[in-house]
Amino acid sequence: MDDNTNTNITRRKGHDGTGPGAITPDGCAVELYSRLPVGDAPDVIEAAAPPGASILELGCGVGRMTHPLTDRGFTVTAVDESPEMLARVHTDIRKVRSPIENLDLGERFDVVMLASFLVHAGDVTVRQALLETCRRHVTEGGCVLMQREGEDWYRNVPRESRIPGTDGVFRLTSSTAVGDGVNSVHAEYEFPDGTWTQTFLSRPLSTEAFEQALADAGLRVESYLTEDRVWVRARPIG
Repeated sequence: MDDNTNTNITRRKGHDGTGPGAITPDGCAVELYSRLPVGDAPDVIEAAAPPGASILELGCGVGRMTHPLTDRGFTVTAVDESPEMLARVHTDIRKVRSPIENLDLGERFDVVMLASFLVHAGDVTVRQALLETCRRHVTEGGCVLMQREGEDWYRNVPRESRIPGTDGVFRLTSSTAVGDGVNSVHAEYEFPDGTWTQTFLSRPLSTEAFEQALADAGLRVESYLTEDRVWVRARPIG
């Protein structure tokens, strides 16, 4: 495994998590994410990427998308800042431990993937650095595939739903404005044998603000890939 950072990892400001097992700097529980279903995300990526493409997956976590994409013939380089997360990724996959905003591999990929709503980072400078990492690592003819919050994400809070394919329940318990257009979001995941919580900062983005943030990093939206406009394909400008 490559290690692209010489700094110690600490909890990110405004982020926290509780529950059994290791908790990452942004409040994610490793054991919880090992249980969560991946849904149709690999299908969306497969349909949007060239067959057999090289993919740089930023924020791979435990490999919920890494493994199905590799199984479908893609060559995936998996990046995460948590060694506990990366330990769950199969050993035959190239892994890099690094904060995304600091990453500079000196190479480019057909596809760069930024999922998990990371584009909604509460800190504008962090968000810009994430997008610049995407632009820095994508080939001129390649694409960036990213996941943004649904446009109704903050409606009907609190809310509760079953976690598909599991015996767990997800609760979005609160989203509280904390200033400068940022919300502090609290979520709970309850299973018969354990409960996990996560608190994180998120900056809601209108479609206009989202597209402007990409443009500031040298990217343009080519298309919204899903009906809910959560998955997006962007291309380098110029």
